[in-house]
Amino acid sequence: MIISFETYSQTFYNENNIQDIRIVFSQSNWDALLDTAEQTDSYISAQSVTINGVMYNNVGVKYKGNSSYNPSQVKNPFHIELDTYVVDQNYQGYTDIKLSNVIFDPTFVRETVSYSVLRKYMHAPLSNYANVYVNGALIGLYSNIESISKKFVSNHFGSNDNAFFDCSPPAGAGPQTTNLPNLSYLGALSTSYESAYGMKSLTGWDDLINLTNTLSNNIANIETILDVDRALWMLVYDNLFVNLDSYIGKFKQNYYLYKDNNGRFNPIVWDLNMSFGTFGDPGTGSQLTTATKKTFSHTYHSADTAWPLVQKLLAVPRYKKMYLAHYATMLSENITTPSYLTTAQTYQSLIGTAVAADTNKFYTTAQFTSNLGTTDVNLGMNIASGLTGLMSSRNTYLLAQSDFTNTKPVITNITPSSTSPSVGTTISITANVTNTNSGAVFLGYRSSTFLPFTKVLMYDDGAHNDGASGNNVYGITLPIETVSTQYYIYAENNNIGAFSPVRAEHEFYTINGTYPTIAPGTLVINELMAQNTNTITDPNGDYSDWIELYNNSLNTISLDNLYATDTTSNLLKWAFPSGVTMAPNSYLIVWADQDLTQTGIHADFKFSAGGESCVLSYPNGIIVDSINFGIQTSDMGFARNPNGTGSFVIQLPTFNANNENLSTITFEALKNSITLYPNPASNQINVVITDLIPNENIKIYNQLGQLVLEKIPANENAINVSSLTSGTYILSYNQLSKKIIILTK
Repeated sequence: MIISFETYSQTFYNENNIQDIRIVFSQSNWDALLDTAEQTDSYISAQSVTINGVMYNNVGVKYKGNSSYNPSQVKNPFHIELDTYVVDQNYQGYTDIKLSNVIFDPTFVRETVSYSVLRKYMHAPLSNYANVYVNGALIGLYSNIESISKKFVSNHFGSNDNAFFDCSPPAGAGPQTTNLPNLSYLGALSTSYESAYGMKSLTGWDDLINLTNTLSNNIANIETILDVDRALWMLVYDNLFVNLDSYIGKFKQNYYLYKDNNGRFNPIVWDLNMSFGTFGDPGTGSQLTTATKKTFSHTYHSADTAWPLVQKLLAVPRYKKMYLAHYATMLSENITTPSYLTTAQTYQSLIGTAVAADTNKFYTTAQFTSNLGTTDVNLGMNIASGLTGLMSSRNTYLLAQSDFTNTKPVITNITPSSTSPSVGTTISITANVTNTNSGAVFLGYRSSTFLPFTKVLMYDDGAHNDGASGNNVYGITLPIETVSTQYYIYAENNNIGAFSPVRAEHEFYTINGTYPTIAPGTLVINELMAQNTNTITDPNGDYSDWIELYNNSLNTISLDNLYATDTTSNLLKWAFPSGVTMAPNSYLIVWADQDLTQTGIHADFKFSAGGESCVLSYPNGIIVDSINFGIQTSDMGFARNPNGTGSFVIQLPTFNANNENLSTITFEALKNSITLYPNPASNQINVVITDLIPNENIKIYNQLGQLVLEKIPANENAINVSSLTSGTYILSYNQLSKKIIILTK
């Protein structure tokens, strides 16, 4: 059994090295130019930017930040955009570089430690440090934080063109700001939201409005539009580490929302330079002192309508128990066992010399050391509480709360009935669960990292491979649909929940399935056409090369993990789409035309009419079937005869049909012998055949080449197609096929 989770690592964000970034401006007044450009959030052109010795010319640079920027400072935060003026210019795939000036952090580690913690539980940016020089002069040591960009969401969510929001007021948050990104429903007009959220996608206001409306008015359906688990992890982090310059603070900001291909918004935490209690305004009164930060309630805002993400989620008993389970995990792993401090000390050892050399830093080198301990640093409006003083006391306070002293469910002995099941089969999973309620043990599972987990009940009833009823062993059957099935177990009692693995859903267990291989002779290349100029069109109306496969067996077979190619030098040239199956003694058409975006099954290769190969194989080298063919004749089939087993011969094509059913009537003679009307059709299509062929039926195939309807013809037939879903189909009669479109009413 394997615990799996995603990791992303690049040299540029290696936590063991300080990066070297050197900016060169041709203008001597570069600082004044950046100050002017900052007012309109514009870039100015740097002559060059050199990153760890790699030089890039003509690069966009600007100052960034709200409270961290000040024109009177030497050390301002930078945003470097490598491809502003030079298309595709990047460093290790990164185009945007975000450099924070550590203005509110005497320790220099608040931000990097926070991201290090968060990455254990949810998708969060990579982070480390960089020495930044301008025109040869050291400006100082910066924290280097991965940008929340299209690259980021592509890596973590599998897409980048959906609704995407920076949940911070575009004009910056301050005492004068009245509209904040707290996810309150403000009505159906996008103008009500534009001053609180920055849209990073081309469209998306309707999606955001739907999210706020669902959160406020339809919480029962919130999981269809929000990744609730990630939202809970975010709220846990912000509360535990007293990160109040966030959703749970006065300005309810500093997070992103990206809508994945499953229709769910995913929160991404951002801007953690004031974590560990530096920003002290929770939004419901005066600034918190260090003493009140230590006893900051773990359910703060749970009754405050101005923070609906907290108030609405924690009002759902199951979500609150999940929240408490996550809270207990993060508290135990980072504070009770003070791994945060170990990480902070490691970072300070790495950067100590660079901090001492930073003459533009905002605090003394002595405060760099002391603020990591129990010494507070007064920042004027805020107090940078000593990290260990704050977190040690916070640990003592939280562990004394009844929510964390209550008995928790215990999940042990998780056992799948098979560790390498065949794809397409089912297995059982059992677990020993104590201190839980009946009907409160769930298994979450999915077949792909980018899919949401499906939650199903586990049972202790003696009927789910769980042994005797009532023995605290819970079981469930689980379909194995792909080679990788990911799962976790959740249980709860009246007070709190528990996950296994404890960092679920970000971490999970994995069952590695195996594909049953198709024995040679079962699936065969039955016919192909390497020069289709006027025979039959694909569903898009093109005359394309094609391959006809035939299932010789009496069993349905899966083509998962199977590859096809036109060359023996690259057997893994094209993979069949996942989920394609063939019924017993059935045919399947693959269009060999490299048109992968078209309807139907299209391979990423074309045949040469001068002769080539066609091979079906698995990644382990097993060849299912292969042929070599010589020069082909235009519009003639290269087919096995007898069908499915014989040697290959050049003959009239028998597209999607038995190769032995050749008629004495030529293809040319049949070309105009069928008339279809209406086309598109809804409930009925009329087929007029002028030349009937004995023992030949009308057949209709779907876009995967699978037979969906068959009828004995008369000269004119009214075929009922109301059972078919809307789409494109192929109607075939003898050697002739025509495209039909079904528009079901």
